[in-house]
Amino acid sequence: MNASDAGPILIWGAGAIGGSLGAGFLRAGHEVVFVDTDAAHVAAMKSDGLTIDGPVRPDRVTATAHLPGDLEGTFTRTFLCVKALHTDAAIAALAPHVAPDGYVVSAQNGLNERVIAEVVGAERTIGCFVNFGADYLAPGVVHYSGRGAVVVGELDGTATPRIDALHALMCDFDDAAIVTPDIWGYLWGKMTYGALLFGTALTDDSIADVLADPASRPVLTALGQEVGAIVAAEGVTPEGFDGFDPAAFAPGAGQAALDRSFAEMVAHNRRSTKTHSGIWRDLAIRKRKTECEAQLGPIVASGRTHDCPTPLTERLMATIAEIEAGRRPLARANLTELGGGTA
Repeated sequence: MNASDAGPILIWGAGAIGGSLGAGFLRAGHEVVFVDTDAAHVAAMKSDGLTIDGPVRPDRVTATAHLPGDLEGTFTRTFLCVKALHTDAAIAALAPHVAPDGYVVSAQNGLNERVIAEVVGAERTIGCFVNFGADYLAPGVVHYSGRGAVVVGELDGTATPRIDALHALMCDFDDAAIVTPDIWGYLWGKMTYGALLFGTALTDDSIADVLADPASRPVLTALGQEVGAIVAAEGVTPEGFDGFDPAAFAPGAGQAALDRSFAEMVAHNRRSTKTHSGIWRDLAIRKRKTECEAQLGPIVASGRTHDCPTPLTERLMATIAEIEAGRRPLARANLTELGGGTA
């Protein structure tokens, strides 16, 4: 099927990731339908369009937007772009709108492809990895802060006409997008990187400042190595991206590789106007539950399956839970405590 014959693209979740992707597709001439549970966001998009703020292609696009209950029809190309903790509810609501010959692209953080495949089938699920910087700012406004890796791939690694067509679509958003035969390598690679981001979110400092801080490096290294051991136990060869080298956090890796990866991650994050992670925004700005359990929980579960201990990951989850509950402030001392030191 040609892209022009595939009908409109459905974006389920019009926040940071979904809003940025959808706006890019609209600019390229594709028809896009947004769905979001935030009534104010939907109303703003209907009345004033979707504004993309920031240094990367700022624009305002005319947007068709609906609340989930108002959407009708089925779609061949659908993107699920919600936070990982909302995947179960979102895919249940999205599933009736996926055409029999359609698919769901998981443009999310975590291993959500597993959850999606259980509902719509693995044959209608496509893996996606994104690492560009973006934030939801206000109803009708998304900040696209900096370019990052954009990768798609079939779950079984096969080369198919639909993955080639999807790759071409993603190149309309970012011309550096790639298609891979090993999407799980990217998804598991970001599990390690994601753990580092959760570590930086324990503080009020920027991602780059925490990654660059010599005092923070030991605990971040230990955390990355802990997750890296789980990835190795899963039998996955993780892929690197945007300065993050998963091999640097693999069992037995040398200090030189670690230093180089940290330096490159710092450089990448300093180029983005997104100074803090979405995790930090959930804790510090939006005062809401993060993706912590949805993203780090599978690491702990895998560790138990493979008899690999995950004490740092579990302590990190507990610390995030305390911050979510208002029992602990954001502070650099949290990283010190995570590593077993004192404030």
